[in-house]
Amino acid sequence: MVKQWASHIALVLSGCCVAFVLAEIGLRVLGVSYPYFYLPDDLTGYAHKPGARGFWHKEGEAYVTINRAGLRDREHSLEKPPGTFRIAVLGDSYTEALQLPMDQTYWARLEQELRGCPALAGRSVEAVNFGVSGYSTAQELLVLRHKVRPYHPDLVLLALFTGNDIRGNSRELDGDSVRPYYAFKDGRLVLDDAFRRSVAFRLQQLPFSSEAFEFSRVLQLIREAKYRLKGALNEAVHQRRMKAEAGPEIDLDATVYLEPTDPLWTEAWTITEALVVLAKRAAEAGGSRFLLVSLSNPDQVHPDLQHREAVARRLGVPDLYYPDRRIQALARREGIASLSLAEPLAAYAAQQGVFLHGFPNAKLGDGHWNATAHRLAGDLISERICAMLQSHNVGV
Repeated sequence: MVKQWASHIALVLSGCCVAFVLAEIGLRVLGVSYPYFYLPDDLTGYAHKPGARGFWHKEGEAYVTINRAGLRDREHSLEKPPGTFRIAVLGDSYTEALQLPMDQTYWARLEQELRGCPALAGRSVEAVNFGVSGYSTAQELLVLRHKVRPYHPDLVLLALFTGNDIRGNSRELDGDSVRPYYAFKDGRLVLDDAFRRSVAFRLQQLPFSSEAFEFSRVLQLIREAKYRLKGALNEAVHQRRMKAEAGPEIDLDATVYLEPTDPLWTEAWTITEALVVLAKRAAEAGGSRFLLVSLSNPDQVHPDLQHREAVARRLGVPDLYYPDRRIQALARREGIASLSLAEPLAAYAAQQGVFLHGFPNAKLGDGHWNATAHRLAGDLISERICAMLQSHNVGV
């Protein structure tokens, strides 16, 4: 009987191995891959894997390389070269920009455009990209405090994406067990790093875990399915809460266009604003200037004005710029240099009739910035930085 059971188990296991190998071959023949450029990180939950590389074609197309320091960027020395104005750029997937070659990103554009700034005459410009997909403002603050400072930047640029950055700073709204959060305790923000003790995080730290996901198309597909399932579950929980409160059926991320009445969203906004202020203080404590830039959401900059108006009517709001106005109000209140990109990008999209989000191999009008948006954003941010420097009489 024991031999019979052992034979059955061996047969099942061999069948699973054959199925796994066939699935790997099939996914490779079909060109299906979801490359993963990350590894577990005790500080932020996850970070780029130094030296990782691969083709990204889920949305847009680029050959992605991660440098020795774990940045989606070229190699940079810790010591700032003489005569260089260095910019540290913090952000999420819009800044990481896997969808495009590096030379088409907005932060690469900064290096080109700022060469013509009178306040920087005779100096070279170097942008160092610390952007990582999915990072919240909490994670970006930790990166600023622990990973940016050794580079001694002259300017820290925090790119805030209002699409999911606000809820991403709330454990309850975000529901991610393997990332840090901040929460108010006795009137002050306190780091919640419970993720370090979670089973999910410990499993990710198993030997060869990241290598397995880097190699296996099947494991990449499973991870992608898990990511999408998490988004669907978050949306389902949100809709149940809206229904329980007799509220309108509004998508989770579209809630950012409304002035919050839900306690969780109110807290998420309050935490986000406090984190931005802490980021400004951390940058200045390290001897750097600080610039807060709010990015755009697809509906905000859709080239069809009727589309924008229809979304606003469905949400019961006059327009889609509540998050941008709130961020600008925070900046004025706290004396933070800032730039809101949504409205100028929206004006360009309508005037030129072009999509600034999306790619032909995914969906136009949705998803991340394309090359046109990155170029425009780089130009607008460069103008804002140059104006900052000139107003402070920054010379050579």
